[in-house]
Amino acid sequence: MRLLRLLPFIFAFTFISCLKEKKQLAENIKKEVKDTVLHFIPLDAKLNKVKTSYKKSKTNSIEHFYNKLWRRNDLSGGFLVAKNGKILFERYGGFANRSEKREINSETPIHLASVSKVLTAAVVLKLADRKKLDLDQKVNSLLPEFPYEDITVRMLLNHRSGLPNYAYFCDDRTVWDHSMITNQDILDLLAKHKFDLYFQSDKKFGYCNTNYAMLALIIEKVTHMNYRIAMKKILFDPLGMKNTYVFDYEKNKGNACRSYKGNNVLYGYDFLDNVYGDKNIFSTPRDLLKFDLATYSKEYLSPELYEEAFKGYSYEHKGTKNYGLGIRMHEWETGEKLFYHNGWWHGNTSSYVTLKKDTVTIIALSNKFSYKPYKVWKLSPLFGDYPIKPDKDDELE
Repeated sequence: MRLLRLLPFIFAFTFISCLKEKKQLAENIKKEVKDTVLHFIPLDAKLNKVKTSYKKSKTNSIEHFYNKLWRRNDLSGGFLVAKNGKILFERYGGFANRSEKREINSETPIHLASVSKVLTAAVVLKLADRKKLDLDQKVNSLLPEFPYEDITVRMLLNHRSGLPNYAYFCDDRTVWDHSMITNQDILDLLAKHKFDLYFQSDKKFGYCNTNYAMLALIIEKVTHMNYRIAMKKILFDPLGMKNTYVFDYEKNKGNACRSYKGNNVLYGYDFLDNVYGDKNIFSTPRDLLKFDLATYSKEYLSPELYEEAFKGYSYEHKGTKNYGLGIRMHEWETGEKLFYHNGWWHGNTSSYVTLKKDTVTIIALSNKFSYKPYKVWKLSPLFGDYPIKPDKDDELE
């Protein structure tokens, strides 16, 4: 009887304890988010200035380049070039939804495709900078189901893991029934089937979307938040990227900017369209410019980690191309370096180019399939001594 009398008090005590634990967890998460955000500090005042004469001369050359590249004024997306954060040239065109005649403007979020990897990597690096994880930490110490013992976080970032591409093994209907797949589903399939690695981990470079799908799960594990929320709270909101978001198939499929084939035929969604980390961030050239500016801040990363992020890890083949931690690069014998990342998903093609030495940003996003965004890096010699041979049609006057 005495026990029965005590039961309400026991339940009440347990209930209150649970509430306190939840409140404490929420406060801890809030503190972690605040401690992890990417800070935006404007460039040095002297650096932030762009002389009128400089802007005019560069703008004329960029406009000439633009008119050569998009001869028929057929840009379907956005194109932006900036120096010290100051926009020298930008253009927008085409439709976010052709059937609705919804035009693309400076505030229209467009699918970044693999340029999303740059932003995913930025958050992982920030978590490492805040000692929330270690770049050389084994992935299975964060994701216990992950079946490959030797792969580290760094190997995911620089594409040296050897993991198989989820788009390929999920295409096998004996493996996956082609219902909408999630990042966790991909991890579960890796755990269940233990697919062979393409090569021994850390032996060479092998670009693979699975790496960044796993990094998104690591962000979730470390921050205790869904990737979509974590990216918003840690990156997008602090930097004022108000037109940037991570696509959610159920919530956004009706209003997101659509993508088209070259003949304006709509690309439909497929079962891979809810996987994030490697793709599925929608943004604008202006928002990406805000991110690029943040990378110049002393608060972005510690000097040591910054150097690790922007150095090459894969020198197996002769040439200038290399890959850092979430960023591609060209490294020339002259000592010049150019950092960039391209993307391609359905009809979306994208290019983000950042000339660190010259504080220049070049961005091209298209929602109508085109190789033209991949050519905007040819503008680089306009701003520095980059040994890039222009295409015959791209020569600057």
